[in-house]
Amino acid sequence: MPYTGELSALATAACWSISSIAFASATARAGAIAVNVTRLVLAAVFLALTVAFAGLSLRLSASQAALLALSGIIGLAFGDSFLFKAFQEVGARVAMLVMALSPGVAALLAWPLLGDHLSPPAIAGILVTLGGVAVVVLERDAGPAVPLNVRGIWFGVLSAVGSAVGLIVAKMAFLQGEINAFSATFVRLLSSLLVMVPLGLAEQKSTGAFRPLASDSRALGLTAVGAVLGPFLGIAFSLIAVARTEVGIAATIMSTEPILMLPLVRVIYHERLTWKSIAGACVAVLGIGIIFLR
Repeated sequence: MPYTGELSALATAACWSISSIAFASATARAGAIAVNVTRLVLAAVFLALTVAFAGLSLRLSASQAALLALSGIIGLAFGDSFLFKAFQEVGARVAMLVMALSPGVAALLAWPLLGDHLSPPAIAGILVTLGGVAVVVLERDAGPAVPLNVRGIWFGVLSAVGSAVGLIVAKMAFLQGEINAFSATFVRLLSSLLVMVPLGLAEQKSTGAFRPLASDSRALGLTAVGAVLGPFLGIAFSLIAVARTEVGIAATIMSTEPILMLPLVRVIYHERLTWKSIAGACVAVLGIGIIFLR
């Protein structure tokens, strides 16, 4: 099917736009650590059931399994944890803007490591798309102003690098042979849980971090919805995307999550959409069009 990678990247952005709203609401009610760990556990359960009932193959070579495990630790345990910290330090608006570095990092690393050579139209499409995303992120009011600090910016940078490197390492596994995306996601999630569960248990022992989530059915429900659309379907689509197109292009299209969130925040939170945010969305769509027509 033509444009399988690009369409999968769009599906990833759509899933992540909804899951981000669910996780933001759940985190406000129950805390970041509890939601972060619980979403990974729930997604791993959903994936295990999917693999079992659909009879999907988990057959991987030792090197593929090692690469996917490393990808999960770098991208999910490392990258996502720093993203949550960036949200806390500088707010979602600035954190998302710093995360826009991820496609550029992915494209730069994919060139020497994977041999992904981007054509001039592809590079132009990436730059136009990221420019539109930056306009939307800078324009949207993320709530009360959060003072900028160097630590928060560095958390965002580390998250962007972790996300990019995680995608690169995952594609290395796909280049060694055909892998089912859901099975690959299951391996990535399990490896990230080996890091996140001990951290979560330590946090529970010292602060009781999971008590608010356990006693709040709405927060737990929101976390479950986010787990289905984020680490379950979203990550599976992202792996299909990086397997079927250049990593830099896949990462760029996936970074349009803030664009796809615009109609959702208008309906759910009744936020007013300014002309700047609408113009930024149009620019991002133009950039995606250039990528598809490259």
